[in-house]
Amino acid sequence: MAGLALSMALPATDGARAQTAPPALGVQSPAQRPVEVQPQQIELPPAPVERENPGLINEIGKLFEKSKSVLPQLKSPSDTMNDLTNIARPSTMVTGRAACVVASNGAPDCKIGADRLCQSKGFKEGKSIDTDASEKCSPLVYLPGHKRGPNDCKTENFVTRAVCQ
Repeated sequence: MAGLALSMALPATDGARAQTAPPALGVQSPAQRPVEVQPQQIELPPAPVERENPGLINEIGKLFEKSKSVLPQLKSPSDTMNDLTNIARPSTMVTGRAACVVASNGAPDCKIGADRLCQSKGFKEGKSIDTDASEKCSPLVYLPGHKRGPNDCKTENFVTRAVCQ
């Protein structure tokens, strides 16, 4: 009996040793191979590509997008009213006639004329609201047979209304 028990125990230990022994020359049985987990790749549908539409509506849209950065921001109606109120509070509109001086480039400078008009009414300074222009000519221009030259007449500008402070 002891021989029988020994013969049965010996193959059992050989089988246990075979399972725990390292594989020879890097060869592994299918049960001993590690399982490699492959990451699943999920394919998403391609994102819709925005096509360029060369039509008139698209071009107008581009113009509006570009103009946002170029144009100044609009004020709210309440901000605009506050600005106008601040300007108009200490101001008074006057009427009269004050000559505008001629600037070095030949254009009329009516700031000085507005200041003169306001100072004649007892204020410190002003801004012109309305101007008038007239032509002042040499008396020779009105003589019969006189040919008008380039320096016979000149235009004079006047401030007729101004806001004074």
